[in-house]
Amino acid sequence: MENLKETMRDVLENNILSYWLMKVKDEENGGFYGRVDGNDQVHPVAEKGAVMNARILWAFSAAYRVLKKPEYLEAATRAKDYVRDYFLDREYGGIYWSVDYQGNPLDTKKQTYAIGFAIYGFSEYARATGNKEALDIAISLYHDIEKHAFDVENNGYIEALTREWNPIADMRLSDKDENGSRTMNTHLHIIEPYTNLYRVWKTPELEKSIRNLLDIFTDKLLNEETYHLDLFFNDEWEGKRNIESYGHDIEASWLLHETALVLDDKILLHKIERIIRRIADAADEGLRPDGSMVYEHWKDGDKYDLQRQWWVQCENIIGHIDLYQYFRTEENLLVAISCWNYVAKHLLDNKNGEWHWAILEDGTVNKEDDKAGFWKCPYHNSRMCLELIERDY
Repeated sequence: MENLKETMRDVLENNILSYWLMKVKDEENGGFYGRVDGNDQVHPVAEKGAVMNARILWAFSAAYRVLKKPEYLEAATRAKDYVRDYFLDREYGGIYWSVDYQGNPLDTKKQTYAIGFAIYGFSEYARATGNKEALDIAISLYHDIEKHAFDVENNGYIEALTREWNPIADMRLSDKDENGSRTMNTHLHIIEPYTNLYRVWKTPELEKSIRNLLDIFTDKLLNEETYHLDLFFNDEWEGKRNIESYGHDIEASWLLHETALVLDDKILLHKIERIIRRIADAADEGLRPDGSMVYEHWKDGDKYDLQRQWWVQCENIIGHIDLYQYFRTEENLLVAISCWNYVAKHLLDNKNGEWHWAILEDGTVNKEDDKAGFWKCPYHNSRMCLELIERDY
């Protein structure tokens, strides 16, 4: 496996992180540019998203923690300072959804998903450096979510609120989503940062929140008939259960496993391992003979989105390496390697750097969507590389 680890390090350093250091740093207005399009053209006055900047903070912090290169610490600190100075809402708590290219608040709503990623980024910076300020910010943001976005009555996390933490009509993360007050995606990206925060802040309060999130996944989000995770719900956890998202399923399989491993409770781990193996089996319905995993299945009308999106392939690889590492199932290693071969052949941009957004159903490269932007960040792909570098498999 050493060759695979060496390959991942080469891709991480020379294809992904180098692109962000050379192409995306905003030397005029600070931080990083808000957008580089699918043709590698920088858009210097594009708005800057909270999710993108928090993910940059996470990626360079994690890269520094693992590889100890000073340029990664410098980039992580750049991202930390920018999110602290321009995205943190000093008056009401939480973080803004977006700022303009000069750092002025643009969309001030409180999207729980974005606050989760800020916790992920700041906690990873604290994990990598021991920085107290970053840890304190992460803890403060955790308390913001628990105080304002946790619905005690219905046991779940509210998707979005206004700047002042009041109800908001449109809660969607993007125009591709249904307007549900509870979503699987947001809960997944709360348990992820809470788990990372727990690594550096082991408190009974946080542990209780994490255990409750695991219960939400097993009791509310898991479709016990299909073992897919259903996506959109109302306050009372009523939902259509009409979309199967293969990338989210396989991502959840290893993230929930990670959470149980970090909590270090053998009884809980046994319970979660039985479930995550079945979620991964359900996700495998999205695998295709070319090694890739397709995006989604809409059960209404039995339609499929056959795009091979970059992030889905990343999660597919990590998820199957996780299964191989802990359960020694050879076929899972083969799935991961086959998917990597697909990525290396089709999604890596070896000429310009970074990865293309997707390969479309007709086999062409999707250049309509960004190389770097609101939703295209050095997160899924750098995390895949780092997971494969760090793991013992």
